[in-house]
Amino acid sequence: MVKEQEPFYDNNESPFDLFAEKYDNWFEHEGKLIFDIEVEAFREVLPSLPKPWIEIGVGTGRFADALGIDTGIEPSESMKYIAEKQGIHVIKGRGEERLVPGGSFGSAFIIVTLCFVDNPGMVLNRTFEMLEDSGKLVLGLIPGESPWACYYSRKKKEGHPFYSLSRFYGYGQVLDFLKESGFAHERTLSTLVQGPGRVSGMEFPREGFFPDAGFVVIVAGHG
Repeated sequence: MVKEQEPFYDNNESPFDLFAEKYDNWFEHEGKLIFDIEVEAFREVLPSLPKPWIEIGVGTGRFADALGIDTGIEPSESMKYIAEKQGIHVIKGRGEERLVPGGSFGSAFIIVTLCFVDNPGMVLNRTFEMLEDSGKLVLGLIPGESPWACYYSRKKKEGHPFYSLSRFYGYGQVLDFLKESGFAHERTLSTLVQGPGRVSGMEFPREGFFPDAGFVVIVAGHG
């Protein structure tokens, strides 16, 4: 397991609480095609995933609703409220906390959330604990070497309310995180090779990792 440190919790209200509706509206408007492309990549792996499923950092429930995930963990009260209106059972809390009994779930999803957590190693440790011995972890992330990570990093420097909290990890670094937490990498899919401001059509995922891809899906099992 990754060596754990107590995460830093800011007592000020999070932008994910302040701007939850704005965040959710992105999926219906300017982000709709991007969201559809990312969901399509997840659909490639869903048939092989044991149930029950949980999403850590479920947000407003957009991915959970699209993928058929009925349970989530979420620290933002405002986002939790929106997700619950979609029928998702949401446990209030952070991914670094022990919130469910060990071995409770067949598969756990962490979608984009890893770049926003205080301690990714601790989150992955907790995820490992909540899975059955044959369980699967499914990560959806923006690789640090991608054009999209560069784009969002510029937004961070400009003070974007969400991306000001982000930190993007390289693909190899994420694989190291997984190994340190006891996971064994099984599969990677890449998508969103259309760069920022140039997304004009649907994409379908490619097997393997491609540095020009703005979104990758990683499946890992208990090592």
